[in-house]
Amino acid sequence: MDVPKDQIASLMDHGLHTSAQILGCFLVSSPAANADVTPHLKAESLVLLGDSLFRDREFRRAIHTYKQALQFCKIISKTNPASSRSSSLASNRSSSPNVLNVSGINDNEVAPVKFKIASCHSALSEYGAALAEMDSIPSKMRNLQMNLLMGKLYRYSRQNRSAVSCFKECLRSCPYVFEAIIALAELGVSAKDITSLIPQTPNRSGRASFEHLDSSRWLQRYVDAQCSIASNDYKGGLELFTDLLQRFPNNLHLLLEIAKVEAIVGKNDEAIMNFEKARLIDPYVVTYMDEYAMLLKIKSDFSKLNKLVHDLLITDSTRPEVFVALSVLWERKDERGALSYTEKSIRIDERHIPGYIMKGNLLLSMKRAEAAVIAFRAAQELRPDIRSYQGLVQSYLALSKIKEALYASREAMKAMPQSAKALKLVGDVHASNSGGREKAKKFYESALRLEPGYLGAALALAELHVIEGRNADAVCLLERYLKDWADDSLHVKLAQVFSATNMLQDALSHFQAALRINVQNEAAKKGLERLEKQMKGVDPDAPEEDEDNDVDDADGDQDETELL
Repeated sequence: MDVPKDQIASLMDHGLHTSAQILGCFLVSSPAANADVTPHLKAESLVLLGDSLFRDREFRRAIHTYKQALQFCKIISKTNPASSRSSSLASNRSSSPNVLNVSGINDNEVAPVKFKIASCHSALSEYGAALAEMDSIPSKMRNLQMNLLMGKLYRYSRQNRSAVSCFKECLRSCPYVFEAIIALAELGVSAKDITSLIPQTPNRSGRASFEHLDSSRWLQRYVDAQCSIASNDYKGGLELFTDLLQRFPNNLHLLLEIAKVEAIVGKNDEAIMNFEKARLIDPYVVTYMDEYAMLLKIKSDFSKLNKLVHDLLITDSTRPEVFVALSVLWERKDERGALSYTEKSIRIDERHIPGYIMKGNLLLSMKRAEAAVIAFRAAQELRPDIRSYQGLVQSYLALSKIKEALYASREAMKAMPQSAKALKLVGDVHASNSGGREKAKKFYESALRLEPGYLGAALALAELHVIEGRNADAVCLLERYLKDWADDSLHVKLAQVFSATNMLQDALSHFQAALRINVQNEAAKKGLERLEKQMKGVDPDAPEEDEDNDVDDADGDQDETELL
């Protein structure tokens, strides 16, 4: 009795992969698919079984099965090429794209099987094996899917020129392959070069239709936005994405892209708002939700963070974003456990940048600065942004490697000449040495001229004023920001300045204001505890704290003797 092979494709189309696998086993072992009598049917049956295994994510078994099919293809080609081409199977091609017709064995028919083998290797993160398989497919046989996979594989192996060629070929076939657009932007291809690949289809009169012009216009703006972000022009990219969002309101993808960039540049409140809008549209979205988790932790909104992690776990517990979010949640309770979650996210996807950023920050807080440098460098190699530069500078300063910190900060300034955060980063390095404070002051002031609302630069400049005894200047600077910023760190800094100048009542009100905004602020808790002792006339500096301060001062002295 023959096994109906067309039913396997039907089962897979309906998502019944287990049933398709079982039917595939019957088909492969059917007397009709005897390898000696009908090797072409045997090969076709094996491909169908391989497809069912692939759909069920049993990639190793799928590779083994596909390779068996290719062996039979070779046998057919060698033993009976003419008869196989004239076989009745030639007129019996399946309508399913997942079924290989091996009646006429040639590269055009073997290529899809090799592509499937490569896809399995890629899913297993075996990129070298996947690329070797794809390289064996002649270029003229490669379709859109194949070119996209090859582009990704070349990029993983750092063969960027070949990757660019493949991604460009994708856009020549279809201008809406957004993965190719984003990849080309990140690989440094200009917006002009990318848009030149988008075909202008004329109508019968020989002119491009109004609908097509309108479509290509918004697509071009999307390309411009991605290229701006890739070149670290975050302001320009955000403006372009915001314009697109006005045209396509409640567009989930645009909201997520905007929120991600806002998170990178430190517009935390705006980013949180846009992430929340995205979750209202689709409560089960996973993309960039680890970025959202980091923001919730900064805001100490642990109830929302708990709910977010719970939602992600029930949505898809196999995604790297889920494990980064878990790491963010666990950081307060168990840093080692949190670190293991970041490593799990990287094992799932070796190119997941937030995993490396989170890992670097954890290692830095665990005083493992050498390891943190490796994590931040890995993030930077994938796609440099201000956070990887900030992590590198902090790590090098923790290691008292002033020259390396200065080089990394200047590298950031060169990559992002219009970034106030990059300027502030150079200032931080100079401020770490007593001889560089005047330079640090200039960089902080330049950052504030470039971005007057940048609170980070204002806090750093205020700290510099305090160190050099200009407490009144520090208070004057910080009080200007109170009008526009309800920020706990701003109140803590003001409280510390007032405390240092013995204005204890003012210090008390600002510590309390900081804790009203963020009850988890450790600096405010410790500052308030110390202040209460001062107000009671008790010396807040216990002997144990003196010893700690001596150690800190020794480290500071060592920093200050390093030459820039």
